[in-house]
Amino acid sequence: MKSSKINFTNTKGETLSGRLDLPLEQDPHNFAIFAHCFTCTKDFSAVRNVSRALASEGFGVLRFDFTGLGDSDGDFANTNFSSNVDDLISAADFLAKSYKAPTLLVGHSLGGSAAIFAASEIESIEALATIGAPSNPVHVQKQLGKKLEKIENDGEAVVQLAGRDFTFKKQFLDDLKTVSCEDAARNLNKALLIMHSPQDATVSIKNAEEIYHAAHHPKSFVTLDGSEHLLIDKKNAAYVGKVISGWAARYIAMPLPETIKTTHQVAASLDQEDGFTTQLKLGNHYLKADEPTRVGGKDYGPTPYELLAGSLSACTAMTIQMYAKRKEWDVKNVLVHTSYSKDYAKDCSDCENNESAKIDTFHREIQFEGTLDEKQLKRLLQIADKCPVHKTLHSETQIITKLID
Repeated sequence: MKSSKINFTNTKGETLSGRLDLPLEQDPHNFAIFAHCFTCTKDFSAVRNVSRALASEGFGVLRFDFTGLGDSDGDFANTNFSSNVDDLISAADFLAKSYKAPTLLVGHSLGGSAAIFAASEIESIEALATIGAPSNPVHVQKQLGKKLEKIENDGEAVVQLAGRDFTFKKQFLDDLKTVSCEDAARNLNKALLIMHSPQDATVSIKNAEEIYHAAHHPKSFVTLDGSEHLLIDKKNAAYVGKVISGWAARYIAMPLPETIKTTHQVAASLDQEDGFTTQLKLGNHYLKADEPTRVGGKDYGPTPYELLAGSLSACTAMTIQMYAKRKEWDVKNVLVHTSYSKDYAKDCSDCENNESAKIDTFHREIQFEGTLDEKQLKRLLQIADKCPVHKTLHSETQIITKLID
């Protein structure tokens, strides 16, 4: 995952701080927005881990701090549920102008409730996933404990949550009373995935049932059995991200897996607009080749020469292990390091004045893990030189090219 800091402004002109998580080896096929939980931030572990899982599936994910939280500007005391919804709409506007309009919205806890409202206001959103979301935002009042009465009577109070002090004003409570996630879900008319743990002690699973019954199809429910509300466990968060990606593929346009038809062992396909990023079909397997960014590539895959060096390394390791097993020698692991360069031939008499004297050179170093004596090590190095790819690189080869209509 590649992650970069970004900033954008909300409807009040305040600067909101976020991070944009992108996949490593491709351009994002879709963009998503993540709405964090109540009084959390974009850097909360569950937010990071779900975003990382989505990025690994090809999504670009914008996670940001709501107004007055984390690194975002504004006074938390003047925010409320409705301002969170507005912030999500501002985030969508930012993506549409700076990158690409988001198609997926993900919300955790109260962020999930806000996402249900925001999804109806963001035209580009095609699918929405909630994680442990309350069916009625008023649910968060129980986290205010004994201070709830003080807020109602005095107009505001300082409440400590997760070791931090937050000022809540009466307008926050009043705003919560005006919204209902069940009503919003009833009018959503977009694909909805509800994820909730039956062991959630903060927001009971009854809330998921109420949202599900209110929403229209297409709607889905996935139980997060064994997980707690905040998704602290990295494995649970990664699971959530993978499931959301797989589910969203049914409702969001995603590129089909690369298919290249060929009767040959290997084929390469490169579109005009893709620069150096080349799709490869190697037997029954697909991968990308590319060039480093310093020469104009995107570094989405190994270079052609790295692939060639990789072939030599893999073939060397396979050949050594095959021989060692046949001899019943103790080779627990063989590690082959290979680098490619153009060097002068060792027997060149006038190297410095003869540029054409440079030849293709593979520098190969081999490490063994196991119990081997000197004689065995010497023999295995000889076997390394007998690997088929090594022989091919040393032999006279020919490349016959013809045009296919």
